[in-house]
Amino acid sequence: MTFNTIFEFLRDLQKNNHKDWMDENRNRYHDCRNFVIDWGNETMVKIGKVDSEFKAIPGKKALNRINNNLMFHPEKPVYKDHFGVEMNLSGGPSGFYVQIGLSHNFVGGGIWAPSKDQIEKMRGAIDYDGEKLKEIVSSKKFNSTFGELSRDDALKTSPKNYDKEHVHIDLLRLKRYACQVSITQDDITSDDFQEKLVEYYEILKPLGRYINRAVNF
Repeated sequence: MTFNTIFEFLRDLQKNNHKDWMDENRNRYHDCRNFVIDWGNETMVKIGKVDSEFKAIPGKKALNRINNNLMFHPEKPVYKDHFGVEMNLSGGPSGFYVQIGLSHNFVGGGIWAPSKDQIEKMRGAIDYDGEKLKEIVSSKKFNSTFGELSRDDALKTSPKNYDKEHVHIDLLRLKRYACQVSITQDDITSDDFQEKLVEYYEILKPLGRYINRAVNF
């Protein structure tokens, strides 16, 4: 099996997005699922070789459910059009995520949905040594690969207890400390895809270290 087989399955699922079809194709789904799990495990072994602090998530736990949560999003189809693999970054709350599918393929890192407590700890760290985080996310390699940290839901004013003229107000306003880079199906099916992911991980590693230190403080 290859990733081309995965894309073929997802295209068929997209055309037949209902439980009856999935039940009829359950063996096919499990073959694809097992392939992605094995691939994820192999990728995490490669990442572990470049980061002694990396703590791999066992494959089955790393793979996101293919079912959409219809209780909160009843407008969505029953099944997703992708497989998502969450890999732990440096043994802390900061993550390393790969999404492989039809509509949006990407590699992401950081902490996407921090709790209120985690946001406060991040702001405390930024207040203390925000220049370090600024240095990480403005480095040439990080910036040319991932751009800037996500500004989704960022505050338009200063957070409580922080001056609007704070030297790092742009970072203090963030509510997500995460970034991503889009990849293509050609990237995913290429022979060096795993090696490329290791490179992405190494670029994200300083961000992960900063987040984990701040949140675990």
